[in-house]
Amino acid sequence: MFKLLSALLLPLMAMQATELPSKQYLTLAAIKTMVASSEAKAKELNVEVTICVVDESGNLLFLEKGDGASLNTLEFAQKKARHAAFYGSPSKDGADAVKKGNIEVLAFPQFFPNQGGLPIKVSGHVLGGIAASGAKSEIDEQIAQAGIDALLKK
Repeated sequence: MFKLLSALLLPLMAMQATELPSKQYLTLAAIKTMVASSEAKAKELNVEVTICVVDESGNLLFLEKGDGASLNTLEFAQKKARHAAFYGSPSKDGADAVKKGNIEVLAFPQFFPNQGGLPIKVSGHVLGGIAASGAKSEIDEQIAQAGIDALLKK
């Protein structure tokens, strides 16, 4: 009886497993690639920044404070990266919304209105966010963009 039941259930279990979607995620190698490129860009621009990478839910995957970066950049980089991952848009969009007088957005979860965080998108899916903090906001975004560019080249 057990053999008959197993023979009937095995094909059903195999069908369900093959129907599961595969999920892309940020691997350690991908994170290292992005961080190395972001560090190189910061060095090229002669700035000390904190670099942060989070997954699509805003969970911290990487955080590194540059030697000369101030302590507050640890929080700012995380907030910028989380905003980008959570909303799938640059944290600059948040800053622009506030500048236009849309202050109710400040109540949104993980919302941070400061340029420097970018979503990490691959094949149209948000895998996380990357941010830099410690230089002018435009430069922070350039450093984050260098990380994304390096990831997408691979």
